[in-house]
Amino acid sequence: MFLETTERRNPNLIKAAIKLHRDGAILPDTYVLDLDQIVENAKILKKKADETGIELFYMTKQIGRNPLISKKISEIGIKNAVVVDFKEAIIMMENNLPIGNVGHLVQVPKALLEKVIGYGPKYMTVFSTEMLEEINNVAKKLRKKQKVLLKVIEPTDEVYEGQFGGFHLADLEAVSKFSKDLKNIEIVGITSFPCFLFDGKNALKPTTNIQTIERAKVILNENDINISELNIPSATCSKTIPLIKQIGGTQGEPGHALTGTTPLHAEMDLEELPSMVYLSEVSHNLDGKAYFYGGGYYRRGHLENLLVIDEKNNYVKDTIESFGNESIDYYLTAKNSHSVGSTVIAAFRTQIFVTRSDIAVVSGISSANPKLEGIYNSLGNLIRR
Repeated sequence: MFLETTERRNPNLIKAAIKLHRDGAILPDTYVLDLDQIVENAKILKKKADETGIELFYMTKQIGRNPLISKKISEIGIKNAVVVDFKEAIIMMENNLPIGNVGHLVQVPKALLEKVIGYGPKYMTVFSTEMLEEINNVAKKLRKKQKVLLKVIEPTDEVYEGQFGGFHLADLEAVSKFSKDLKNIEIVGITSFPCFLFDGKNALKPTTNIQTIERAKVILNENDINISELNIPSATCSKTIPLIKQIGGTQGEPGHALTGTTPLHAEMDLEELPSMVYLSEVSHNLDGKAYFYGGGYYRRGHLENLLVIDEKNNYVKDTIESFGNESIDYYLTAKNSHSVGSTVIAAFRTQIFVTRSDIAVVSGISSANPKLEGIYNSLGNLIRR
């Protein structure tokens, strides 16, 4: 999906990955991340957000909740993370990284509420009155007042399986009345997901979820709940930040833009450069096909093209055979045979946190002097420096 773009716009990343593999510094089934370019991409996003008045929370699930990269992003001015689930919140808290939004897409479990609220997230996203009450009780105990975003959802909205939850518009008047007695929370905003989707051509289009957010704001304002924040996530990048502003949004959540891998980046050259590749190795051949080590397959990733480099430094293009969702990716299959031990490079849309891959964070790539900063697992834990 992104291999040709990476070859053209960040060839040193591919060269660095090959060298690290040949030197034995990284093993197959490793995502190699260009730390310096990710930081540059973050600077581009921060500049665009400052120009438009949009607050950004960076997302790390797609890069394996990596704390080293998170620290660098925070240092350039996108200070707060959005954590997609409570396990990601734990990683951020363990590494003393500020949290901007927790609870969306996954609610914080009851046993973790005191630790999370005590840590001090800027906002918590809430799906139910039960959670509003739980947060209020814990905040009261801690003598805090917690700002809250309500997730809204209608049957006409576009929602992925496994992500259902939120308040229907018809519930909001009752929610407003219910919240009046909760003195340790403050409902300040609304969110939904996804708010933009790729049209399959060359643009990201607002979803019907935006209309639900707009209607929810009116209802809540009419019930004396002052809504100042509209959190408009999905595919936040240099191209869509102005669109967030145009539709009245105040917050965006860049994730794939940090690595130059939103769907738009596959179709056009945006300001953010590609900064992530997947590295593997040919294990064996059978019946004219090469089998390379898996572990990083993501079923929505559109993995198709491969670059295979043998020990004589011959570069060969190949494609992957389709892989069914019913199987485990112990190996993935190239359509042609290749020398055993050859390096395999791919670049595709992924969510590292749902894989079993390693993550190699590398600096100095742009100067052709790569330095391996650390190897992490897919959940953000350091394996070795």
